[in-house]
Amino acid sequence: MTQPTKAALRAAALARRDALDPASRIEAALTLADTFPLDTIPVAGKTVSGFLPIQSEIDIRPLMDRLRRAGARLALPAFPDRKGPMIFRELVRGAELVPMGFGTYGPGPEAAEVQPDILLTPLAAFDRAGHRIGYGKGHYDMALARLDALVPRIAIGIAFACQEVDAVPHEPHDRRLDFVLTDTGFRTF
Repeated sequence: MTQPTKAALRAAALARRDALDPASRIEAALTLADTFPLDTIPVAGKTVSGFLPIQSEIDIRPLMDRLRRAGARLALPAFPDRKGPMIFRELVRGAELVPMGFGTYGPGPEAAEVQPDILLTPLAAFDRAGHRIGYGKGHYDMALARLDALVPRIAIGIAFACQEVDAVPHEPHDRRLDFVLTDTGFRTF
């Protein structure tokens, strides 16, 4: 029996995510903010990269606000050159956000470029071993490889529980997540 491909797993997980009703999405966003384990992962004085939701992604803005209030410096991904690597820029309250492509927004070139200590990582699917499937472009894999080469970072996958799959096909170079935070809780690997 052949294993499902990443593309097939991604499509099925995204279809389940797309089918979630609006009320459960709101509750899920609030649950993430309430259940992030600040005692396990202290964020005071750390730079935390989040993301603004696109398509049917879980909304982590309440979580990001909680982390900011706990002393984190926030950042968002940026794509200064469509062909170049994803970087991270500081997110400050009131700063203008500009289109970054891919349907999302981020701080413009006037914002400070930062190197996050903790990356809240969007994903299409994940498994119980901490492997993830992104959207197929490899932006987070490349960013994590670049950042980890300097100092190991904490990568936390952010998703709805319905995005879990039995097993994600992976290769030795694929970077596992350190944790996953879903609407049903926090998971360690």
